[in-house]
Amino acid sequence: MLVNQRVDVPVTIDKSLCIDECTLCVDMCPLDSLAIDPETSKAYMHVDECWYCGPCAARCPTGAVTVNMPVLIR
Repeated sequence: MLVNQRVDVPVTIDKSLCIDECTLCVDMCPLDSLAIDPETSKAYMHVDECWYCGPCAARCPTGAVTVNMPVLIR
């Protein structure tokens, strides 16, 4: 199985679950780390900065957003 998303970033978005032009996760991020890709209309992490606070994942209605929390924070 090929993975067509980065897994080394704090937040990953499953494009197959992400709703086109939905901005719920983007709106919840206090650091403005998430954005909507104008070409795909899907969310993505455009900067590698994250507080691991989780509202982006909690607000996603389809479970497309995953916060990849480091082991030391868990």
